[in-house]
Amino acid sequence: MNAKLIYVAGPTGVGKTALSLALAKHYKTEIVSCDSRQFYKEMKIGTAVPSAEELASVPHHFIQYESVTNPVSVGEYEKQALEKLKTLFEKHERIILTGGSGLFAQALMEGLDEFPDIPDEVKMQLRVFHQTHGLHGLQELLRDQDPTHYRNVDRQNPLRLMRALEVCFASGVPYSSFLGKSKAKRSFDSQVIVLHQPREILYDRINQRVDQMIEEGLEEEVKQLEAHKDLGSLRTVGYQEWWDYFAGKNDKEATILEIKRNTRRYAKRQITWFNRYGKEVLFPANMPIDDFIKHLG
Repeated sequence: MNAKLIYVAGPTGVGKTALSLALAKHYKTEIVSCDSRQFYKEMKIGTAVPSAEELASVPHHFIQYESVTNPVSVGEYEKQALEKLKTLFEKHERIILTGGSGLFAQALMEGLDEFPDIPDEVKMQLRVFHQTHGLHGLQELLRDQDPTHYRNVDRQNPLRLMRALEVCFASGVPYSSFLGKSKAKRSFDSQVIVLHQPREILYDRINQRVDQMIEEGLEEEVKQLEAHKDLGSLRTVGYQEWWDYFAGKNDKEATILEIKRNTRRYAKRQITWFNRYGKEVLFPANMPIDDFIKHLG
């Protein structure tokens, strides 16, 4: 069997869910999610989890299967998803992978890069630095230590920033120098399709999606998670902006505008990440499904 994993990628709001469903139905196959924000049962509205009807129409895996109190690392996901793919490829020649968490997709398709062991002292020093200098301090420090990775990393995620800085200080060389050294052998081929929209259309879709989330009850969903706000799984766009509002430091209108702005910034970082696959994998999000299938073969 010529097993192939088809990765439907692209920034948030571009239309990955619709295309993934159409491809899965055409190939009579199943969908594996690599959206790390959709892993958690308590985070549904703010992560744009597919609707109950969509989930029922095609078998999905790795959507809302864990609690925010049990965060899933990229290494754990790689191991779990490879086991799932092994089973799925016994039934299907093609499997659809989708989600905007590029690092998780890369781990599944290519394997994780190998990094040096980090001394506890280095980890402690960076935690103290974060406590005293905040997110901005981490950003500035990484920009100084590894400007290449600084341009690509999610700069709103302190855990990602500290991880990169740990490697920089433990090894004495930039974090980015460890990336892409070797690819793991896989029993399947991977094909990447990156959806794109003109920037103004994408940003308008993002703004509309945030408004829809508000109507669906995003504020109430986040409020129920306030006790867990310090967890890494909740340090994400659409959730972290509410903490100042709940503390009386921001009004609701400003909070919603901040979510829209941060989501647009997040989409921009995703676009930068997916540029690594080259322009030949870019396809308009409104391309007819038959044309996609013709391209995939």
